[in-house]
Amino acid sequence: MLQKFDERNRNLQININGRLVHRDEAGVSPFDSVVQGGDAVWEGLRLYGGRIFKLAEHLDRLRHSAQALAFAEIPSHEEIIEQIRRTLAANDMRDEVHIRLTLTRGVKITSGMDPRLNQAGPTLIVLAEFKRPVYDKTGIRLITSAIRRPGCDVLDQRIHSNNLLVSILAKIQANAAGADDAVLLDGRGFVAETNATHLFMVQDGAVLTPRTVACPEGITRSVVLELCREHGIPCAEQDLGLVDFYRAEEAWCTGTMGELAPIAEIDGRAIGDPAQRPRFEQLTKLFAELTAASGTVVVE
Repeated sequence: MLQKFDERNRNLQININGRLVHRDEAGVSPFDSVVQGGDAVWEGLRLYGGRIFKLAEHLDRLRHSAQALAFAEIPSHEEIIEQIRRTLAANDMRDEVHIRLTLTRGVKITSGMDPRLNQAGPTLIVLAEFKRPVYDKTGIRLITSAIRRPGCDVLDQRIHSNNLLVSILAKIQANAAGADDAVLLDGRGFVAETNATHLFMVQDGAVLTPRTVACPEGITRSVVLELCREHGIPCAEQDLGLVDFYRAEEAWCTGTMGELAPIAEIDGRAIGDPAQRPRFEQLTKLFAELTAASGTVVVE
């Protein structure tokens, strides 16, 4: 799975601290914390018909991550939303759009890791692209990575930070194996997530997902669990091993970038029957109905 360039993004306007610039001219200072040490937090948002789905939840997670990293200043939800609106208007965007928000600790007075060197306030980057859901809806192939997802004793994954090297190393392994993505285990050997998404499986008709012991608290993951509870679908969060996924009736991954996408294979093992994915189809339909009818209006 390699994303392709979308011609609609040829002349994107990128918003950096309120300044809109052409994608070819956009840049941040080499003294910015995101360059110096990946010292930043981020969120992915999706625009449906002029509305951003679960915007408040995403902005809450951004704020909580910045608070955990002791950012001295954090823009308000209202300030961030205003910059999102300006960016979408500048690019004439209403639908089929993915937005990546990045909030860095800001520019340092001199190179170094000490946060006391950050005296100019944070840097907010709003990158909006025309981007349809990126995963193949017929089914994706996964391999298990040798890389482990760290737990809260190493780096609490509830901090949604720009430190993505673990995911990148796992993705390199997936690429080398000819797979779409990689499954990462936690320090105990249980399934955590993939390099980019959360995981779900079905056993005896019940929808199961790994606990968030070593992965972020996913927004789309939470929505899927809410939909299960609202519609009487048995569901649970519990420790799950690779063997549980190997023998699952169905499996899929979730995320803002790709919504819900079925898993066809893990480590060379076919998962369920591709012609029979009743829970996946049911939840995909419910998710589409929800995104079509709810969200925060940002484009009139």
